[in-house]
Amino acid sequence: MAGALSTRPAQAADIAEAEAFLADHPEIGAFDLVLVDINGIARGKIIRREELLPLFRGGRHLPGSILGLDVTGEDVEETGLVWSDGDADRRAWPIAGSLVPLPWTSPPRGEVRLSLYELDGAPMAADPRHALAAQQALLQADGRQPVAAFELEFYLLDREATADGRPQPLRMPLTGERLGGIHVYSVDELDRLEPFVDAVYRAAEAQALPVQTLISEYAPGQFELTLRHREDALRAADDLVMLKRLLRALAVRHGMKACFMAKPFAGRAGSGMHAHASLAGRDGANLFADRDGELAPALRHAIAGLLETMTESMLVFAPHLNSWRRFAAQSYAPTAPSWGVNNRAVAVRVPAGSPEGRHLEQRAAGVDANPYLVGAVVLAGIRRGLAAQRDPGPPATAYVSAADDTLLADWRSAIEAAAGSAFLKEVLGERLHHVLLALKRAEYRRFAADITALELQLYGEVV
Repeated sequence: MAGALSTRPAQAADIAEAEAFLADHPEIGAFDLVLVDINGIARGKIIRREELLPLFRGGRHLPGSILGLDVTGEDVEETGLVWSDGDADRRAWPIAGSLVPLPWTSPPRGEVRLSLYELDGAPMAADPRHALAAQQALLQADGRQPVAAFELEFYLLDREATADGRPQPLRMPLTGERLGGIHVYSVDELDRLEPFVDAVYRAAEAQALPVQTLISEYAPGQFELTLRHREDALRAADDLVMLKRLLRALAVRHGMKACFMAKPFAGRAGSGMHAHASLAGRDGANLFADRDGELAPALRHAIAGLLETMTESMLVFAPHLNSWRRFAAQSYAPTAPSWGVNNRAVAVRVPAGSPEGRHLEQRAAGVDANPYLVGAVVLAGIRRGLAAQRDPGPPATAYVSAADDTLLADWRSAIEAAAGSAFLKEVLGERLHHVLLALKRAEYRRFAADITALELQLYGEVV
């Protein structure tokens, strides 16, 4: 047993990374240890400076049940990670390249992200990051390197709710005015968001996060940030996790709240987490680049694979009850498994751009989804399409919404579709597939048992 406790996985960060960081940052006295669970929630603990090198040398025990928590933080025994498992410890190891400062903290802290392993060094199967790593490795074994990036849509809200407890858009930092109306692509709105914008870019630079364009989106207080692509899908998902944490922390310190619900306002735009992907060959060339003025066969095959697997994967793209409020007719959230070129009304879009830089954009995922699971499903769908060499059919050239061709009706339908999906079970692995379903079924039961204010209003004195 003693030997098993010291088994070091090959993927763990080298201690030299921690030594160099401590030498460069003598001012940092503590570190956030961050493990991302299946709901995309950052969980962990804070350690002191003197504990960092032992973490890099030998890892750190964390209970496996940390991955068996529902969105409220409650244990879900059906996951098999709580009492039936004796609430057993696993070993958390630092992710290479994840040690960064948290420039918004005072006194200064740093952050290191973790991945969970069994005591013998094998990947802990319920850790969602390992699912993406496995799909990337399968593509790499075939000489195909995923190139990926995520876009992040989110709301900035006032710290105070309305009198009836509902969220409301923020007051602009420079003017104190509350946002109202739609000011999509407004640069004046972005200007009035200083100094928050400046803090975001400064913090991103300090953390080597490739944050790029900021956009005022299609609702009061809704914004989008883009991330530069990575030649590593794992790093791209890591970027998204870090950016959400950065935005949430800075919003609090600027008197606001960053909201990553898929649909915080009825009648307003929902927030997506669009996944951009292409593949590089062994020579580094883009396998999705146009051929003879036409879309490459590899790109068309990849799109076909994504469309074929989309319906059964919707629990990954829309994992919560609120996720399903985002899908609506004539919105920017897809309602059918469709594809198109330079068309934002479809589920899989081929953006306008240079023929050499051609890539696809999966638009089904909400901002509340777990980027590691989204990435795993997207890469697996691409793999399936390439293997089968199917054609996706003609592209849509306008809005697509066919009553007989919808993705799914609701959250419960998505849970049942995921339960019966051999594809999803293969992609996630049997253990993670089981844990995901146990968590979502427990969360569904929690919502189904609640008596809402609307029910009381409609039925209380009527029926």
